[in-house]
Amino acid sequence: MPVEEDLGTAIFAAGCFWCVEEAFDAVAGVVETESGYIGGHVANPTYRQVTAGGTGHTEAVRVRFDPEQVSYEELLHVFWRNTDPTDAGGQFCDRGSSYRAGIFYLDADQERLARASRRALEENPEAPTPIVTEVTAASTFYVAEDFHQGYYRRNPLRYRYYKSACGREARLEQLWGPAG
Repeated sequence: MPVEEDLGTAIFAAGCFWCVEEAFDAVAGVVETESGYIGGHVANPTYRQVTAGGTGHTEAVRVRFDPEQVSYEELLHVFWRNTDPTDAGGQFCDRGSSYRAGIFYLDADQERLARASRRALEENPEAPTPIVTEVTAASTFYVAEDFHQGYYRRNPLRYRYYKSACGREARLEQLWGPAG
């Protein structure tokens, strides 16, 4: 296991953070994912406050990764394949700005790579359009309540029901083709 200071950090928002955690936890080289809130103006927000609106925050996941095993560019690819980049009103069945998609960069390299990945998607005639996903500097990341951390692992039946009923997988397949 790499030493803490050798790990990279990335922050992505793609709708419900339970689903985003699951997607990144499946990636070799990802050491940890944490659900939380970012992009708003209220300090230490709660889930109830964020989903009610008015805080400016969106659900997001902080990804800690070993750059020797997985690159930030590869994580960007995972991000795009797990979001609907054409939906400015939320993601899948989760509606509102607290579910908007975004890449929250932590430094100039991440900004350059994130903007380049978005531009490549915009220039790809086979990609969905228009791309409305935000690419913005990360503000303070607030860790979500314990209930939300690793929810998909701790509550697999409820999680699978939610994910299926939400239409997430069907929409992702429509946008990007079959997973795998």
